[in-house]
Amino acid sequence: MSNQFYDVIVVGAGPAGSYIAYELASLGHDVAVFEEKSAPGLNACCTGIISTECFQSLDLGTDGILTKVNSAKFFSPSGRCLRVQTENVQAYVVNRLLFDKAIASKAQSQGVQYFFSSPVIDIIPEWDSIQVETLCSGAREIFGARAVVLANGFRPKLPRKLGLGKIKSFLVGVQAEIEAKSVDELEVYFSQGIAPGAFAWLVPTSTEHSRGECSAYVGLLSTSRAKLHLQKFLNNLSCQGRITSREVEIRQKAVPVGTLARSYGDRVLVIGDAAGHVKPTTGGGIYFGHLGARIAAEVLNEALNSDNLTAGHLARYQKQWKTKMGKELSRGYWARWVYAKLSDRQIEGIFNILDSGGMAEALLNSDNFSFDWHSKLILAVLRHSSIYPLLKIKRLLYSEASS
Repeated sequence: MSNQFYDVIVVGAGPAGSYIAYELASLGHDVAVFEEKSAPGLNACCTGIISTECFQSLDLGTDGILTKVNSAKFFSPSGRCLRVQTENVQAYVVNRLLFDKAIASKAQSQGVQYFFSSPVIDIIPEWDSIQVETLCSGAREIFGARAVVLANGFRPKLPRKLGLGKIKSFLVGVQAEIEAKSVDELEVYFSQGIAPGAFAWLVPTSTEHSRGECSAYVGLLSTSRAKLHLQKFLNNLSCQGRITSREVEIRQKAVPVGTLARSYGDRVLVIGDAAGHVKPTTGGGIYFGHLGARIAAEVLNEALNSDNLTAGHLARYQKQWKTKMGKELSRGYWARWVYAKLSDRQIEGIFNILDSGGMAEALLNSDNFSFDWHSKLILAVLRHSSIYPLLKIKRLLYSEASS
């Protein structure tokens, strides 16, 4: 049993975990972060695409920015390309290693203590505190705290053990870093043959070298056999002369599709991927994880100051994050469920509709477009049913949903 006792122990040094640690420490609380990896952001399976709004909210320097995004190419199952572009930068591609380190450095500047290579193996609630059992550099130790925040990604064991439920549905994301040719903007590929139930991507992370090559991330989300599908996708890109090598390291992670039944308990809050705060349409978790961390920090700060850390008091956290992003999540789940049931022929039909009459451009420039909030754009397509092409999309989606 360690003699070290904290106001809050955060499990996980990802963007959400380090951010809430920073916020709580800034408010005067004694905070520690336990991370199983040897450094924050190490070997992350993530494209690192975040909106300008999210990046500005985190208030980080620009050193970790790899590229800026204001255009994209979307490919249909037949290979038809639909290109869209905006005048303003919509997002940044960041180096996750530098990005995560920057947030952790902000937390450390406020006095947060980090324990790396220290996986948390158990959490034991007590009536007046909560104990966290870890393996610190291989040695078993138990630390005490007034409260714990789970921010360790989609790991069902600890939430289930604490009686918070289990997220049953998930996708698998896989990604590799490659050298590519003629990739100067984000590319997204839609086909149930390429990425069942989701999509694949090719994201440049550097400008072209002298030989016309650049570094890029290639990856996909899938409902099954993700690594196999990515290898096939890599083979196709290689045959097209788009990449120089197929011998790459493929990383993978589970991406939750759904939220915990309860993201709070006695002296416990759950944030980020661990709580299911992930955009269902893209699998991106940085922005929603950030929003949840901000809400959790406010609720936990008040609970610590009033010394009321019961589940009943912390339940306000779940109510507030549901108010902020609950509808976005539920509508995103519905859209993803419908998309997973479409055939490649039907996906091709939607591309044909969006590519006709400048519809895609009109939607992109409408008030309903947001890089982070997708439900308004989805609903805009369905509500304008008096317009014939949109009516066709609406009928297609509803017929699939009811079948």
